[in-house]
Amino acid sequence: MAEFEKKISLTDVDLQKLLGPNDIHLSIIEEYFEAAIVIRGDQLILKGTVSEVDRIEKIIKEMIYSLNTSGRLKEQDVKLILELTGNGKQSKSTDDYDKVILYTKDDAIKARTPGQLAYLKTALVNDICFAIGPAGTGKTYIAVALAVAALKKNVVKKIILTRPAVEAGEKLGYLPGDLREKIDPYLRPLYDALEDMLPTERVKSYLEKGVIEIIPLAYMRGRTLNRAFVILDEAQNTTDVQMKMFLTRLGTESKAIITGDITQIDLPTKTVSGLVKAQEILNGIEGVGFAFFEKNDVVRHRLVREIIDAYEKYFE
Repeated sequence: MAEFEKKISLTDVDLQKLLGPNDIHLSIIEEYFEAAIVIRGDQLILKGTVSEVDRIEKIIKEMIYSLNTSGRLKEQDVKLILELTGNGKQSKSTDDYDKVILYTKDDAIKARTPGQLAYLKTALVNDICFAIGPAGTGKTYIAVALAVAALKKNVVKKIILTRPAVEAGEKLGYLPGDLREKIDPYLRPLYDALEDMLPTERVKSYLEKGVIEIIPLAYMRGRTLNRAFVILDEAQNTTDVQMKMFLTRLGTESKAIITGDITQIDLPTKTVSGLVKAQEILNGIEGVGFAFFEKNDVVRHRLVREIIDAYEKYFE
């Protein structure tokens, strides 16, 4: 097969940050491809098959975008970009929708709608990502998949999944059992997502060792989370104070995804949702990204989309 050559201009890029110490970032990429990657002045020269050169170019562009957005690029960022853009020898397609987030025993988790694809790209280049939209769009499921993928790649050392235990029409005091048993029903969806992605015994082991924590939001107070992937689910039910408390837990080399549906707020009347307020307060901050879903991004039963549509029309 004939060799293909392509040159990428790096004139406006901080080469030291892009390439890493001793060009370590290029070395990471070269492990996954047969193509040659050469730096000559302010140009990157790629030589190989058309398919591999195209894939490497996409990865380099994602690296540049990530660097320009956050001001830094680390080894774990490059590894995560490789994971989400298709890592060379293991990738079978250059189509964005073929980028696998995580392989499970039953399936490959990937973006299935334009909203999900935009969500992935936003989560990739920002340390804090807000995912906002209706039920059934995969906000939480994809967040957990990204967290598990990062843990497997050793990008983070632990996963923390949390939800506010807001009483949606029920009183905790009337539920049977001790505090943990009262809280578990609120956290069950997070357990379900994990058990789809990891063997049951591994989930149990990770929970016992603290590699994965599934806890109510109130238990986050006072903690500093380093090298952690933190997910706040049902964030529409946080107050301003709770949202600020959660966001300020983030330590070094950590990522956070905050998911919620602002049409399903269960807070007391006149209490402003922390998720709603965060859109006003944090918009424009580098490293904080927002992804928004529409009803067309619903991937549950076809009736879910129609139900959302019917309610929207009724309350217009």
